[in-house]
Amino acid sequence: MTDARARLIDHISAEAVFHGDFTLTSGKKATFYVDLRKVSLDHRVAPLIGQVMLDLIADVPDVAAVGGLTMGADPIASAILHQGAARGLELDAFVVRKEPKDHGRGRQVEGPDVAGKRVIVVEDTSTTGGSPLKAIEALTKVGAEIAGVAVVVDRDTGAREVIEEAGYPYYAALSLTDLGLD
Repeated sequence: MTDARARLIDHISAEAVFHGDFTLTSGKKATFYVDLRKVSLDHRVAPLIGQVMLDLIADVPDVAAVGGLTMGADPIASAILHQGAARGLELDAFVVRKEPKDHGRGRQVEGPDVAGKRVIVVEDTSTTGGSPLKAIEALTKVGAEIAGVAVVVDRDTGAREVIEEAGYPYYAALSLTDLGLD
């Protein structure tokens, strides 16, 4: 395990895992909640997320950009973008709106043009795979090639299977076991 990965696990476990009764975005009930925004927007942790996610997708060839459905994916994509730049990589980020704008250029995918480029859809945590699939739908409409889906924490609640069944590789940096939640 890399030092960055170990430190990321420590931060998430200590600062972003909450115990109680929760309803997830999917509507499913849970006895714990992993709130990655508590750490993904933290100056100490965002660089670790970027490093760990870059390591996770390092073997995926010809990736030009990362991003996903706003809001969970935004800090993850930004962390990857900045750590990629620090490593000398030419890796852009993008944001996928839930719906196309009803003004201006009416775009749903914001950022550098991804038409004809290989992209990785990122997400903070994944429960059902719904958010990445919604992002993929918008990205394919603008001509992006989906190289895979990469999540920081996989809740092991079926997202991997849904994403892979849809035909996309699925990468997860951390599991519930890594966080002591299994």
